[in-house]
Amino acid sequence: MSRLGDLIRTERIRQKMTTKQVAKKCGVSESYLQAVEAGTRIIADDQARRILKSIGLKQQNEAEFTLDDIAATVDLVQVQPRMVAPAAKPKIKEAELVASTEEPKEEGIAGSVWLDALQSVLKRVPVMNAVMKPVSYQLVPIENGRIEGANPDKVFYYLVPDDSMRGFRIHRGDLVLTVPAQSPVDGSIMLMNYNQHRYLRKVKILDDQRVLLQSYDREYEAETVFIHDIGFLSRCVKVTFELS
Repeated sequence: MSRLGDLIRTERIRQKMTTKQVAKKCGVSESYLQAVEAGTRIIADDQARRILKSIGLKQQNEAEFTLDDIAATVDLVQVQPRMVAPAAKPKIKEAELVASTEEPKEEGIAGSVWLDALQSVLKRVPVMNAVMKPVSYQLVPIENGRIEGANPDKVFYYLVPDDSMRGFRIHRGDLVLTVPAQSPVDGSIMLMNYNQHRYLRKVKILDDQRVLLQSYDREYEAETVFIHDIGFLSRCVKVTFELS
């Protein structure tokens, strides 16, 4: 049984409703609902919210949720170990649930609603500072098992340490999502090691041996450098910033 199916079944029984009654309220077949509760049927987010709402679950389940809204119902710090090795849950008999008059505790329910789905659609991507130490994380959607075409375990956000790229609309404090790239990509903004420092620079390939590294703080600057002198780390694909 899935956590979502377990939650639906538990709340249905607590409300003393049959699968037939809930299915009728939701506009689905009884066999469909039974399969959802058993964890053998994949269910869309909007259908899950409709079922939970129909049985009166006291959670956020109104219309239009984004991935961030769904993620906000889950304490990923608490549930991450369970995502790797979920602990077995004790089975609860229906008779015991019907007889109980005690209201279920709110704690833990929110974390179980979307947990199964989140494992495959969201990734905790680290935010790295200038010395490549993680300082926080961002939740990023996974599409077809990838993030921006890269292995989800290889991407990270870089916390921009200065304004050397503000002419390219990247400012100090912005978060730049990067994907692995160990060779220059023409026209891209890349994170690199050069002269024992780490830089964000826009790259223009001049020939098979040299690139032009471009920056733009108060004025445009460019430096021609041999490719073998640079340690390319990653390519920047997105910038996230806060509105002041």
